[in-house]
Amino acid sequence: MARRRPAGRLDQIRTAALRVFAARGLRRARMTDVARELGVSPGTLYQYFESKGALFHWVIGGGGGEAATPEPARLPVRAPAPAEAERRLREQLAAGFHLPALAAALARRRTADARAELEGVVRELYDQIARTRGPATVMERSAIDLPELYELYFVEQRRAFFARLTRYLERRMAEGQLRRAAEPWVAARFLAEAVVYFARHRHGDLDPSLFGDEEAAREGVVALLVASLVPDAPRTPEDR
Repeated sequence: MARRRPAGRLDQIRTAALRVFAARGLRRARMTDVARELGVSPGTLYQYFESKGALFHWVIGGGGGEAATPEPARLPVRAPAPAEAERRLREQLAAGFHLPALAAALARRRTADARAELEGVVRELYDQIARTRGPATVMERSAIDLPELYELYFVEQRRAFFARLTRYLERRMAEGQLRRAAEPWVAARFLAEAVVYFARHRHGDLDPSLFGDEEAAREGVVALLVASLVPDAPRTPEDR
């Protein structure tokens, strides 16, 4: 008779694995670390995943989102072959940096409402980073130790994102629709890092009492960034 698996076990494994991989990265993490975080024996973990690589790819793929963890087709989950693993990583990274609002803004030669356009770009970026917070943190930490992952994440995808954001800001600044408070690349980095901190990194802050709820954080970041870049409307005689 097959042994019944505890309810919610895959969600528990996902949570434990995200913590361990985010702290140690793929190269330094061990299955025993994940088992210890989960409070089970390593043998229990191997009933679900044949190796550390299998667990890693599951966590950053379909098993790493915020929704309920999908049930694998068969257990233990096996690691993908190297070519398949690279293909999946490329697809996941491309999806993580897929920002339709930014692409539409770049395709638009000029906008009738720079404020609304920038709000859309910032809010989309915030939501995307918040959605992929766990897997992206794992990916970023693991890329430090793995040259091939570093090339995919930092060089190919992250640099391309900053280039797109800088190009968008530079164009709107040149048109006078956004304030040139700094060089476009500085503004792009400032915007992105502010969003990344509040959407992702603040959740690991050692003193969470300093932060309010997610909606307040998102709307506050959007408002502050837009206010810093959108010129003030000209004052009318009635305003004086």
